[in-house]
Order: sequence, then C-alpha cells, then structure tokens
Amino acid sequence: MLEDYQNKVCVVTGAASGIGKALCEKLVALGAQVYALDRNKADIEGLSAFVETDLSDKGSIDAAFGVLPQVIDRFFGVAGLSGARTSYWLTFTVNFIANKYMTDTYLEKRIPSGGSIAYVTSCGGLMWEKWRKEYVKVMDCKTWDEMVAFMKSVSPKDGVGVMAYTLSKRAMNYYTSLKAVELGKRGIRVNALLPGSTDTGMKKEFEKMAGGQDNLVKENGGAGRLATPQEMADPLLFLNSGMAAFVSGLLLIADMGHNCEKTLGFCKNQLDVPAALKLYNTKFFQNKLKINQ
Repeated sequence: MLEDYQNKVCVVTGAASGIGKALCEKLVALGAQVYALDRNKADIEGLSAFVETDLSDKGSIDAAFGVLPQVIDRFFGVAGLSGARTSYWLTFTVNFIANKYMTDTYLEKRIPSGGSIAYVTSCGGLMWEKWRKEYVKVMDCKTWDEMVAFMKSVSPKDGVGVMAYTLSKRAMNYYTSLKAVELGKRGIRVNALLPGSTDTGMKKEFEKMAGGQDNLVKENGGAGRLATPQEMADPLLFLNSGMAAFVSGLLLIADMGHNCEKTLGFCKNQLDVPAALKLYNTKFFQNKLKINQ
C-alpha cells in the first residue's frame, strides 16, 4: 500500500543527507509532494520545495511553516544531533524542543484525520519509562520559551552534549507515546523509529561516542555492519503508510536484535543511568566522555 503516498503532502526534516535524503528520494519516486526542510541545501530531484530551516531557531521554524501547505498529510521528523560536536542546549533544542514545538503549534492543526507523524528518535533513548522524572515536566510547557527556561532550570548549566542526546531522545520516546494517545482520538497516528547504528554523515561522531567503529557495529546485533540510510528510510515509509493504518504509539526498534541481546542478558545494558545529573557538568566527566574538541 505504498501507492497511497501518491500526491500526499509530506514534510521531511533533516532532508539534506543521510536517512532524511534517502527518505525524500523514496517519497518522490512514490509520487508524493515532498517538502524538504534542512539548514543545508537538499539536492534532490522532484521535490515540491526545499525550505531552508534551522531547527534551533524558533523564528526559522515559524518562517518555514509560513510557506508550507496548510494541509500536511504525513510528517517525518528525521533531523537530529548526536551531541558529540554540539553544545548541550543546541542538541536538546534540535532533538526535542523543535519537534514538540512544531507538533504542538502547527502539525496538530494541519494534519487531517487519517494523517500521520513519524519521528526518528533513538535506541539511545531507551529506558525512557524508568527515567522520565528527568524530563516529564517539560511536557507541560506550552511555548518554546517555557521549554527552554524550564530545561535550563533543571539541567546542568554547561552539561555535555551526548548527555543531552540521551535525555532528548528519552523525552521524544515519551512524547511519541503521549501524542499517539492524544491525537489518536482525532484519527492521527504517531509513531517513532529507533534506528540502529547507521552509515550517515554522523558516523564518526557516533563512533567517538561508542568508543570506536567496532563498538558501534556491535550495537547492531548480529548484522556485523552498519545499516544503510535506505534501510532506515523503509521502516519510516511503513510507519506513515496505509500498511500501518492500525499502528500508533509504536517505538519501532531497528537494530538487528541488539536490544534483545540486552534484554536477554547477553550483553550489558549501558543505558540504565540518569542523563541529567549536575555531576555531568564537571570537567572530569566532560573529559571522560571526550566531548572537548
């Protein structure tokens, strides 16, 4: 039922490279009207429009939605930062605040019944149920400024970017579940893809965070390799297609069984730790996590 993308208005963030670009190419081939959002130019033939957008900037997001169609059938929130080369606040803003702001402010009004949203979160955001006390109150914030002010009041002043990555992805997994319940009453589905390690432009950053290429590959279970962007674009297409018409609130893990290895006790679960401790603000942890460039 991928043919149901024909003539559908699809908006994709993070469209210039990696999973976002692969997804846009597939959507164009399926006959969708594709609006590509990114800070960098999305060089993809057949787009309905490229809209230069900085997801760390509320004004840039507002300007983008000022030119996007009033009806959006399918939204794909693909853009994200690893935190390895970006600050704590830039990382959290792009990964979480921007997605919540776009959804609460615009998508809830523009996506009709029968439409859908698919975010790209992360396996790094697992254990979100256990540690939700660290982020759950930000869900009550109504505006961009409220979210920024609240998170700055409860998180490390100069915390390390990779911890913001974990925190933001946990918050997005929770938010996906929350919006699936809320918007489901209007016939709008909300799901998320949790990718395994993927060969994108951020590969070197994730290798650094994992402690080397071999360790990064191990995060893909028995695959013995990194996933391709196309292998992550396909499940995103599924989540926002008619084939998933009765699927909402799904956090789809695409890691070739690595999470099963952790659940079964075949390897250590290193994610079962808090992400927003003030302790992470110390130079000791910043050096230990190899954040300083």
